[in-house]
Amino acid sequence: MDATELCLRHEQMLGARSVWEAHWKEVAEVVLPRSDWFRAAGRVPGDKHTEQLFDATAPLALERFSAAMESMLTPRTQRWHGLRPRDESLAENDEVKVWCDQAVDVMFKNRYAPTANFASQANDVYGSLGAFGTGGMFIDEHVGRGIRYRSVHLAEMCIAENHQGVIDSVYRKFNLTARQAVQKFGKDRLSVRLLTDFEKAPETQHEFIHAVFPNENRQHGRKDAKGMPVCSYYVEVRAKGIVSEGGYRKMPYAIGRYMVGPKEEYGRGPAMTILPEIKMANEMSKTIIRAGQLAVHPPLLLQEDGALTVMNLKPGGMNFGGVNDQGQPVVHAFNSQTRVDIGEEMVERRRKAINDAFLVTLFQILVESPAMTATEAMLRAQEKGALLAPTMGRQQSEFLGPLIERELDILFHAGMLPPMPQALVEAGGLLDVEYVSPLNRAQRAEEGVAILRTLETVAPLAQVDATVLDIFDHEAIVRELAEINGVPAKLLRTRDQVAAMKEGQAQAAQAQQLLAAAPTITGGMKDLAQAQALAGSTPSQQAANIFGGQPQ
Repeated sequence: MDATELCLRHEQMLGARSVWEAHWKEVAEVVLPRSDWFRAAGRVPGDKHTEQLFDATAPLALERFSAAMESMLTPRTQRWHGLRPRDESLAENDEVKVWCDQAVDVMFKNRYAPTANFASQANDVYGSLGAFGTGGMFIDEHVGRGIRYRSVHLAEMCIAENHQGVIDSVYRKFNLTARQAVQKFGKDRLSVRLLTDFEKAPETQHEFIHAVFPNENRQHGRKDAKGMPVCSYYVEVRAKGIVSEGGYRKMPYAIGRYMVGPKEEYGRGPAMTILPEIKMANEMSKTIIRAGQLAVHPPLLLQEDGALTVMNLKPGGMNFGGVNDQGQPVVHAFNSQTRVDIGEEMVERRRKAINDAFLVTLFQILVESPAMTATEAMLRAQEKGALLAPTMGRQQSEFLGPLIERELDILFHAGMLPPMPQALVEAGGLLDVEYVSPLNRAQRAEEGVAILRTLETVAPLAQVDATVLDIFDHEAIVRELAEINGVPAKLLRTRDQVAAMKEGQAQAAQAQQLLAAAPTITGGMKDLAQAQALAGSTPSQQAANIFGGQPQ
């Protein structure tokens, strides 16, 4: 494939998404002004982007939405996923389990390394999801240093699905200065014009396209780019020349979509759903500002032929002719009878709808009701998990799944993962991702609710017949509740440790029983000895022993 074909395909994809761009621009103006780079003719970095913004509800709600997505899906302070073998027969293999834990440790160490920049870029992706419904991240191999992440602005990106509805093609158009282009691609394949700018004006901007799509002519068995399942081309747009050609073993772009409509490839976010309310809130805020201005600084009513022509409105100012001969004012403030309070009530309803769309009110459930029992808190968590599962669960399959696959591929081929156990190698090395994020725990809250409700129901019966509690494995119940609530595993004793403690407690209890019984046993032994002594003596001796006298 040559550069002309790649540029033509990019133009076709741009044409197909032109309607989306108008929609995205409208959203950006009132929800995410800093990302208003759609059809950005005349825009420059540092330019003002808030001309159309009169109500800050939507931008603030979007920030909270991004924070909520991160805290529920990819919290920085937790291990939010694990690995398990796809072959179920290896699930309890200790060697495989240890390897999976070690591999996950390596992944998190590289993902949150200072040079990786994952957390901030993931937050940008979540913001794009909330505003435009589509967000993308490029996972690059930072040779010798691990992995490097970079969010991709939607204005730069065109996507296409395969026949199964999976995104398999990404065309990204971006700018590099002449200096950056030489740093990235070298001088060999760059155009003369760009190299001239590099010598004379190194900060001059040049357009490039990065095209990534399935390799339909893949030559199986080859280890170079022609044998890889994904093609990669970098094109210098103005010169129509390919400056870099390669391939990937896994798709380097992870694309998330909030919701996808029928026959659509790009996603729709909550801002797009609630856009009419956002625009209405802005218009209402504008009207309230005008009404408030009329109320605080009303127009003045003057006589047409009055002598007073110019008024001094400064505090303490003197206005001659402001009253007539009877002492009555000749100037009156115009009372527009505006009801700012009604306007505030109306706009508040819009703000609540906006917060609902961005899930802000959903995440305030536990904050607004802090005095709750454990069962009530778990019920709220269950409700939250049920409401979030459809939208956030999509990000695990569409965004985080490909991202983790790409990370594993990079780390494995860089030799950064521990040696794979032979049993896992023989099973093909196939792994599945096991998510353990707060979202998954919220979804599992239903199990915890069922446990607590059952115990509450049984409690009155146990007061009548305590044996009904014997059907429960109390240790297993506590471990299950701890796992559902996200208690760190290091805070729980292992089953072997608990068994050893129980054995020690049983031995201690037995020893205590022996000590408690010692006086009785000693007295019994003394009585037995006396009885035996009496049994072996003469009648006179027995009588003397009994009555304390001397034998006769």
